[in-house]
Amino acid sequence: MEIFHSLEQAAARRGRSVVTIGAFDGIHLAHQELLRRVRERAAQEKAASVAITFDPHPLEVLAPEKAPKLLTPAAVKIELLKKSGVDRLLILPFTKEFSHWPPEMFVEEVLVKALRALAVVVGDNFRFGHRAAGTVTTLDELGRRWQFETQVLPGILIRGMPVSSSQIRSLLEEGKVSPANRLLGRPFSVRNAIETGLGIGRNQTVPTLNLAPYSEMLPSTGVYVTWAKLGGTLEEEKGAKNPLRSVTNVGYRPTFGERGLGVETHLLEKWDGPTPATLEVSFLYRLRDERKFDSPEHLKAQILKDIRRAEAYFRRLQRFRVAFALPDAK
Repeated sequence: MEIFHSLEQAAARRGRSVVTIGAFDGIHLAHQELLRRVRERAAQEKAASVAITFDPHPLEVLAPEKAPKLLTPAAVKIELLKKSGVDRLLILPFTKEFSHWPPEMFVEEVLVKALRALAVVVGDNFRFGHRAAGTVTTLDELGRRWQFETQVLPGILIRGMPVSSSQIRSLLEEGKVSPANRLLGRPFSVRNAIETGLGIGRNQTVPTLNLAPYSEMLPSTGVYVTWAKLGGTLEEEKGAKNPLRSVTNVGYRPTFGERGLGVETHLLEKWDGPTPATLEVSFLYRLRDERKFDSPEHLKAQILKDIRRAEAYFRRLQRFRVAFALPDAK
């Protein structure tokens, strides 16, 4: 996948294109359908498939107090878009000046001059241009003027829930990772560097790997069954199996009087070697709320119960995979 960071870079590539546009936070199932349709149409037309997105998220510029915590930070979003199979990604810097472009200017400068679009595929709630004045009707009218086709996809419902980034955030805020995962089409994950803890887990409860402070979207506080993917030193030097079965606590460690929100992962599989540099945690199932215990001993007893429940979850998961001849997660 070619990545462009300006209209000038994109315009330097010859040929026509089929385009989709969006913030693409989460790359959920509705995004994936847009990308599939773009690839399909581009193949039919022997054109390039192009995704346009923005950096930073538009609300970080227009209304910082309303800007959402991201489901997929920029680097992760790029990885997922690359896996989607689109030919090109245009990341437009979102500035105050850019936000003042009227819909007509956006279409002419971006879709017509830079990308030479022959078709544009968007969702039915697509808005663009200054003050979101452009709608799918606007896009269709401008497409007729500039001779490109507008294809509008209806929204997707799964078990009565709309597939959208905001819906997924709402579910995660309630700790409902299983329905959030259904809308994403994969487990919700967070990735960050590992920081050295205070030794509380190793010395008083169970050993954990601790994520460095993370400013983007997390599930609500609680204990979860997770996959853990190790990166950096351990993976490179020891060839660790990935992902590893694990249990993760998202919370404030009230038993020990701590205040900062943390993510602590206990691996259910034995591994040796130095601490890995990074950790990616994929949330599968919520076990319980975070609670304050009377003593580290009581907390450890509960953690051991959590571990037994997590192991039972993975046994059920493996039986399901065997029954339906599904590939193992590893």
